[in-house]
Amino acid sequence: MSTTDNDQSLREHIASLLIGGNAHISFDDFVKDFPVDKCGETIEGIPYTAWQVLEHMRIAQWDILEFSRDAKHVSPKWPKGYWPAVDQVGNESLWNETVEKFRKDLQQMQDLVNDPGTDLFAKIPHGSGQTILREALLVADHNANHLGALIVMARLLKTA
Repeated sequence: MSTTDNDQSLREHIASLLIGGNAHISFDDFVKDFPVDKCGETIEGIPYTAWQVLEHMRIAQWDILEFSRDAKHVSPKWPKGYWPAVDQVGNESLWNETVEKFRKDLQQMQDLVNDPGTDLFAKIPHGSGQTILREALLVADHNANHLGALIVMARLLKTA
């Protein structure tokens, strides 16, 4: 395999990981079966509603994307800036808005990874050693973690 083939193969593997559907559910498969009418309901023993978790995923993904491509980007304060307000539990409208923003940012991360002009291994100039490869893997890992939690939440909400 040539270096060009290896590079393209790596980009395809990362894009596939971002989309999901390999070792874990894809975002789109999860969303189509989620009981959206219950996205703002609390579940005993869980400190967040499903929408709050989804919005957290969106904020974190957006922050990583913007950090990856914009030296002037300022990340939200941790942890408060990465979660919606406690009293903002979500509703169907907010759920749908968050889903669309999440999809858009996920596509932009995939586009960044798939762009042959993006050096996946180069240190991001305004970072502290991060690379686009690391940031894409971070997005995939963070999303998979929270999608797993949302799957459990969906099951509990469907039986409530």
